[in-house]
Amino acid sequence: MGMRASQDMMLCPPPPRSLELALGEFLCDQKYSDEENLPEKLAAFKEKYMEFDLNSQGEIDLMSLKRMMEKLGVPKTHLEMKKMISEVTGGVSNTISYRDFVNMMLGKRSAVLKLVMMFEGKANEGGSRPAGPPPERDIASLP
Repeated sequence: MGMRASQDMMLCPPPPRSLELALGEFLCDQKYSDEENLPEKLAAFKEKYMEFDLNSQGEIDLMSLKRMMEKLGVPKTHLEMKKMISEVTGGVSNTISYRDFVNMMLGKRSAVLKLVMMFEGKANEGGSRPAGPPPERDIASLP
């Protein structure tokens, strides 16, 4: 019986453990203790991070970044993306971990990726630029 249950759980993997660990770390970090709505922000960042097509390690690599930028309608060159990644990681890695991502989003420096993310968030909130085709309307819903 025990064997069967564990196989079922494999179908729907939870978010990588490192995400949960990093979330706890940020919540307990004194550096961010004055950050308003930190749990909400972290939840939003996690959602954003998971939107990227993460590689097998659960990190954002060059291809993931490329796909995300195209999806957001701001395609970047290979060189620009390499620069974006090294801006976030401080040049020590060619993939962006969740910890790097949150540090970037909460940090004071304005990395290109952060600006794109912030802009994308505002564009979605403002409703000024609906994504995709306008919603279908039936005659009854017209004013």
